[in-house]
Amino acid sequence: MDRAKLREELVRDEGLRLKAYKDSLDYWTIGVGHLLGTSARMLEITLAEAYALLEADIDEAIARARRYAPTVEGDEVRWRAVVNMAFNLGDKLGQFKRTLAAFAAADWANAADYMLESKWARQVGARAQRLSNMIRTGVVI
Repeated sequence: MDRAKLREELVRDEGLRLKAYKDSLDYWTIGVGHLLGTSARMLEITLAEAYALLEADIDEAIARARRYAPTVEGDEVRWRAVVNMAFNLGDKLGQFKRTLAAFAAADWANAADYMLESKWARQVGARAQRLSNMIRTGVVI
């Protein structure tokens, strides 16, 4: 997988903030969507620290994506979309039963539709549209 493209996509989708902030669910976050939790364990980081956290978080997202959607890994664009979802959702990705079943069956149209029917899609808006298009078509539009 092209990690540089994934990093670009995650920075676009998550943003990059060097000061801790509360996300939409009232959790402290820093860097590129790095979850701190209910307390701000760090208030400010450098750009280098933000990217170091991002690399570790990407590794975790890849492991999670392998656990929930291992059959997608050989498909570059779709795999990046799954890893992006795993990055954003954490283990809640496992709750996407119909989507994961469609991934396993390489039923891309239904997988994309199921993604868009979720509460997550309503919360993240354009991100869900982009990722579902990547799943549906196998290309970045």
